[in-house]
Amino acid sequence: MKIIKNIAHIVIRSTGTQPATSIEQLKQEWGELSPCHYVIKANGDVKKLSDEKKNAEDNCIHIAYIGGIDKNGKPKDTRTRAQEDSMFDLIVKLSDTYSAARAIGYDEHTGKTENSPGFDVKTWLANYEPDFQSAA
Repeated sequence: MKIIKNIAHIVIRSTGTQPATSIEQLKQEWGELSPCHYVIKANGDVKKLSDEKKNAEDNCIHIAYIGGIDKNGKPKDTRTRAQEDSMFDLIVKLSDTYSAARAIGYDEHTGKTENSPGFDVKTWLANYEPDFQSAA
């Protein structure tokens, strides 16, 4: 396995599934080797799927939130507040470990207009406000 020494990006994406999709369903769809290192469930639980220093393509760590499409199959930001909070915390943690890494959207990473993660990562990060009341 290739060991990645310099992580350049923390890539944020959706799974492109309904928000109620389970980790088991994702594994069936994606196979055993997931394209993501971390997946965030609707309740905010973070599931680590693979070591971030291994299997990283293009010197990136991939974080996906379960969801990303509406009930009609159209791309949509379906994140719950719990997913947003967990996503932000994970980005901060990874940024502390990989100080040169920059958080970007999957669409920015690939250069495609496929609307994943379904929101502008830079704008979200600039405007995100933690919910300190729920943490108390």
